[in-house]
Amino acid sequence: MMSTTWVVVADSSRARIFSAKTSTSALHELETLAHPEGRLHEQDISSDLPGKEMRNGQGGHAYEDEITPKDQETINFAKRIAGHLNEAYNAQKFHRLALVAAPAFLGVLRQQLPAQVNRVLCFDLNKNITLQTPDEIRSHLPKSLPVV
Repeated sequence: MMSTTWVVVADSSRARIFSAKTSTSALHELETLAHPEGRLHEQDISSDLPGKEMRNGQGGHAYEDEITPKDQETINFAKRIAGHLNEAYNAQKFHRLALVAAPAFLGVLRQQLPAQVNRVLCFDLNKNITLQTPDEIRSHLPKSLPVV
């Protein structure tokens, strides 16, 4: 049985997906998922200010969102990546997964992973290296990727 490892290198605006045919092989880039909204500033995502509650003609407090629009965009992208990984796993495109993500994004992404994908997670690294070459990215991974 072939045992392919996928390596996902991501931040809030880009996810690059690589494959490694063996635990020690070089990375081959498969695809990139882009999320340009992840680069927007808070005010560019939502120009509407929270509404004012009116009671008997008197101004009340401003409604506060528990999650900022920027945080919601981060969650949306993490869900998109997780869904893509789930589909690929179900299609048996990979058997092990390594995640390398920007510190602010890794936790959000891990929360969105379905249980079956989380079970094959063999390595994760809190680092933003999305702009590095495949060889540079490979140098941040263990010489031999762990087997799940």
